[in-house]
Amino acid sequence: QVQLVESGGGLVQPGGSLRLSCEASGPIFSTLVMSWYRQTPGKERELVAIITSTGSSTNYADSVKGRFTISRDNSKNTVYLQMNSLKPEDTAVYYCNARTKFGEHLRWGQGTLVTVSS
Repeated sequence: QVQLVESGGGLVQPGGSLRLSCEASGPIFSTLVMSWYRQTPGKERELVAIITSTGSSTNYADSVKGRFTISRDNSKNTVYLQMNSLKPEDTAVYYCNARTKFGEHLRWGQGTLVTVSS
């Protein structure tokens, strides 16, 4: 039904910025709830940010509030995660996720590594 292709990960210095992108294929992107998760070794995958199908509502983990912004462009079938004021603790593999508005899981992206280090 949908496939996700992520990009934008890489190495950045503390205090820097990075923007992740996740492009979806398929005809139903504009109906989907999209989110970003992250995971580090030894820890469970955690929700970072989530956005409704129209982009009218967003939620964030407390650890990233005020620094990260999730957005989407339904005309481009793409969801973004703008990350500012990055900290070493933000180092993780970041995954995008697609769900129906009813909560049914559809797909994980392959993950993109973000490393915050000097």
